[in-house]
Amino acid sequence: MPLLGLDTDNDSAFMNETVVEFCKDSGIELTRSRAYKKNDQAWVEQKNGSIVRRLVGYGRLSGHNALAALTELYAVSRLYVNFFQPSFKLKSKVREGAKVTKTYHMPMTPCDRLLASPLMNDAAREKLRQQRATLDPGQLLHDIRLIQQRLAELSSRNDLSASEPAQDVEDFLKGLTTAWQAGEVRPTHRKPAAGKRQWRTRVDPFEQVQTLIHQLLESNPSLEAKQIMAELAKAVPDLYGSKSQLRTLQRRIKIWRNEQAKKMIFGETNAEPNDHATKAPEGALVA
Repeated sequence: MPLLGLDTDNDSAFMNETVVEFCKDSGIELTRSRAYKKNDQAWVEQKNGSIVRRLVGYGRLSGHNALAALTELYAVSRLYVNFFQPSFKLKSKVREGAKVTKTYHMPMTPCDRLLASPLMNDAAREKLRQQRATLDPGQLLHDIRLIQQRLAELSSRNDLSASEPAQDVEDFLKGLTTAWQAGEVRPTHRKPAAGKRQWRTRVDPFEQVQTLIHQLLESNPSLEAKQIMAELAKAVPDLYGSKSQLRTLQRRIKIWRNEQAKKMIFGETNAEPNDHATKAPEGALVA
C-alpha cells in the first residue's frame, strides 16, 4: 500500500527538517495534530497501552542489549498481533440523555480487515494469505515470552548468565491450558512497587565538602541550609556558586540532625561515619 499521508503529534522527533524534506521528496502529505489536543492521536496512542506496555512492561531499559531485545520482540509481535489478534471496532454510538449505546463490528484481525478491503488487489491478497499460512501462533507466542523474559531480566538488573533454561515449545503450549490459574503469565507484567532503594543513582554533589558541612553544623547546629550554602559558595564558587543544590543540602542537614537526635536519646550507634551520605539510618527520628 502506498503511503499517501503522515499525521504526527507536535514532537520534535517528527516535526523537523529531515522529516519535512523526506515527505516533500517522496510526495507524502505531512500534517500535524492541534497543540494541546491529545485526543487528536487517540487511535494511535491507545496502542501504547493495549500493545506496547502489555508486551514490554514498565521496567526501565537502556543499552544495546535492551535495544536488540526490543527489536526482536517487535519483529515477532508484529506478526502475532496483525495476523492472530482480533479486535473490536466501533460501528456506531447513540446517546439518549445520560445513556450511551455503542454498537461494534464483528471482531477481526488486522489481516482479515485488510483482506476484506475493496482497495486490495488480488496479488496483494494472495501474498498475505501465503504469509499467514506459514505462521504458527503458538511458536510466535513462545518466542514473545522468551524475549519478554530477557527484557524482564534486563530491567531488574539480574545476571543474564543465571537465567533459567529456555522452555520447549511443546511444554509451553501444554502450560497455556493451566496458566490462567496462576494469574498473570507475562514476565514483563507490572510488579508491585518495591521498597525504597538504598543505592545512589547520581554522583554525590557534596562529597568533596562533607567534612566542612559537618564542621559548620557541629560548631553551630542551628545553622540553616541557606547559610551553609553561602559558606560553600565562598569556599568552592565553581561548584556551589549557583546554589542549585540547596534542596539536596536541606535533605542532607535533616538526616544529620536526625542522627544527632538519635545519638542523644539512644547513645552512640554502630552506623558507618559516612552512612548518611547514601541513606538515613533505620528508625531515624523525623525533625
